[in-house]
Amino acid sequence: MNTQTSQGTALITGASSGIGSIYADRLALRGYDLILAGRDAARLESLAAKLRGGRTVDIVAGDLGKKADVREIERRLLTDASITLFVNNAGQAAVTPLIESDVEKLEQMIEVNVVAFTRLAAAAARAFVKRGRGTIINISSAVALAPEMLNGAYNGSKAYVLNFTQSMQNELAGKGVQVQAVLPGAVGTEFWARVGLPLEHLPQEIVMPVETVVDAALAGLDQGELVTIPSLPDVENWDAFVAARKVLRPNLSRAQAAARYRPPASPAPRRL
Repeated sequence: MNTQTSQGTALITGASSGIGSIYADRLALRGYDLILAGRDAARLESLAAKLRGGRTVDIVAGDLGKKADVREIERRLLTDASITLFVNNAGQAAVTPLIESDVEKLEQMIEVNVVAFTRLAAAAARAFVKRGRGTIINISSAVALAPEMLNGAYNGSKAYVLNFTQSMQNELAGKGVQVQAVLPGAVGTEFWARVGLPLEHLPQEIVMPVETVVDAALAGLDQGELVTIPSLPDVENWDAFVAARKVLRPNLSRAQAAARYRPPASPAPRRL
């Protein structure tokens, strides 16, 4: 039984399996009560039953591809003052090349990975700023930094999560809200089976156990990281990437085009 003093309530989307279910376990151990959201009500209830020893666990079954279900989680974030941590984890994936993909399915993925993600992040931000404290963990992916991998629409949706989180942190600075983006690489979950690429077909040296991913992400959160890349050996590589981006920023919007884009000067008229 967990006898820790409650840290408040953590609401986790995509909690029925994979990364979300491990976050539920780890946050319960840290003293959080839980609201577990996901599509599979039976799985959610099974997980909740395991975690209820000493913690209060509620479930919200729903599909973030449906606006009514998104709005229910928004409502919980906005009105439940016990919520102090939000794990914005639910998402869909695509790995096939764009020209071989079902565009309808890509649209459904974007609805979850971008539209629902944004609505819920915005609700959590508004609620936590009003309460003066809170933590928002947005689950991105290492492909946010590798657009040449997997499917461009999926990569783009995860790059959106990273960009959004960085902007969020800038906007919420000084308001009592901690923000983190987590960028795991290949993770040993059902993700791969769902997209038709069995886990055993991947090089095992690139696949991180899901428990390791979440434990590393929480260690990064404890260290105050805005961006946590669990498999990156040298954080200086990320710092250099950020520094390079900041070098670009002053020149991204200027009154004149760069010299290489200007028309060549007209030749001086010849004297006869």
